[in-house]
Amino acid sequence: MIYSMTGFGRGIAQNEKYKITAELKSVNHKYLDINVKLPHRLAGFENEIRGIVKNYAARGKIDVFIGVEVFGAGDRAVRYNSELAKEYFDIFTQIKTELGLSDEISLKDVASMPEVVTVCEADGEDEEIASLLKESVSAAAVLFAKHRADEGERLSGDILLKLDEMRKSVDEIEKASPLVIEKYKEKLSEKIKEYLGNVEIDENRILTEVAVFADKTCVDEETVRLKSHIESMKEALLCDAAEPVGKKLDFIAQEMNREANTTLSKSGDIGISQVAVLLKTTIEKIREQVQNIE
Repeated sequence: MIYSMTGFGRGIAQNEKYKITAELKSVNHKYLDINVKLPHRLAGFENEIRGIVKNYAARGKIDVFIGVEVFGAGDRAVRYNSELAKEYFDIFTQIKTELGLSDEISLKDVASMPEVVTVCEADGEDEEIASLLKESVSAAAVLFAKHRADEGERLSGDILLKLDEMRKSVDEIEKASPLVIEKYKEKLSEKIKEYLGNVEIDENRILTEVAVFADKTCVDEETVRLKSHIESMKEALLCDAAEPVGKKLDFIAQEMNREANTTLSKSGDIGISQVAVLLKTTIEKIREQVQNIE
């Protein structure tokens, strides 16, 4: 299946205490780049969130937004770190002695120090939040993947139509190429007769000149490769492989552009040049679409 690298998904999980909302947004990127933005209290779950998202995407710049809504005060617990409090008290006492200070060391001084007294979730709250977080992120990721799949299907259909347009242009160039050589031969013969009049013309010399022209303007190899690239891209778009194909499609599009440029540079006819320009335009449109595919 073809997936776009552009997608969005939202998931919500809640109980009587918490409501957690997860949103996933993505844009094009060469590699997989996951950026998680979540409240500080949930920072410890960042790697778990990344692990969930990785199951649903292989490429793209993905932003994950997590929001938490608390209903009421919730279950909280106050924690006292006695060892840390003693260390603070000992240090304060040492400072007082060394500097000859008369100030008394109060309860407020020690209790206000960082990490001495903390308010945290009661036992079991972390597991409860983790469960809701996983549920919301997973729900968002499912919708995110569906959005990318739907967009990928649309991109695939559009590219297939453009490949058919390419094939028509290539067929037109193939049909026109032999006629260009015939026209060149006729014009060359007319020019020689115009300059030499009734003097007998060396037919072999004309054929040699025509052969040189044909060799310079021959695009058989280019059209054959273009048709091969068209079929290769169609196969990649229609295959059921689970592996991402975006990089492969991008490479094929670059090769298509290379062959189209060569065809245009070799063209010895205004009609073929016009078709080659149209061909390049179609390829450029395909390249723009391919940039969005995972």
